[in-house]
Amino acid sequence: MPLWKQWSAGGAVWGIWKITESPSELRAMLVEQLPYETELGSLKSPSRKLEYLVVRVLLKALAGEEFDIAHLPSGQPYLKHDSRRITISHTKGYVAVGIHPSALPGIDIEQVAERVLKVTSRFIRSDEFPEKEQLPAELQLKGALLHWSGKETLFKLLETDGVDFLSHLQIFPFVPQESGTMLAREYRTGTDQRFILSYLVTSDFVCTWGVK
Repeated sequence: MPLWKQWSAGGAVWGIWKITESPSELRAMLVEQLPYETELGSLKSPSRKLEYLVVRVLLKALAGEEFDIAHLPSGQPYLKHDSRRITISHTKGYVAVGIHPSALPGIDIEQVAERVLKVTSRFIRSDEFPEKEQLPAELQLKGALLHWSGKETLFKLLETDGVDFLSHLQIFPFVPQESGTMLAREYRTGTDQRFILSYLVTSDFVCTWGVK
């Protein structure tokens, strides 16, 4: 069972799963009478079906039970018949989730890929990553990915639409490490909310998470 990492923070339980199993192996790990087959049948892409199964297996590993998961019109996941709140993210080869008894968790995981460097002007403000050009290329890449991932996590925590990553979300300057925290601020809701996001950097992915 490749539960790559499990940890507790902010009152939530978090986990990252490295996908090595086949769909049939994952399906065999789910034994409750939930609408798995009907929901799997509605998914056309094999990768979507695989992610569907891993999310449910990972939540079972973290919480010790299986859940019926639904989505709001916005796409935000929630548990049917359960007051706990969840967050889900996936990237190539990995799935990440968080579950909290009452507060809203947010998590995002992003594959390490250089294509993000071509679009940094779309999501990094000039006052957010001023030291970028002075850093080695590897840290420039991972710093850019952390800004993108951090803002994806912030977007999930805001629970509102019309969020612009440049004008509404700010990551305060920091030097990327293998793990640490980022201070963030939002300008979308008019309430000037501030957040502390945690992050993890590996050779395959970066991951950010936080609780509202």
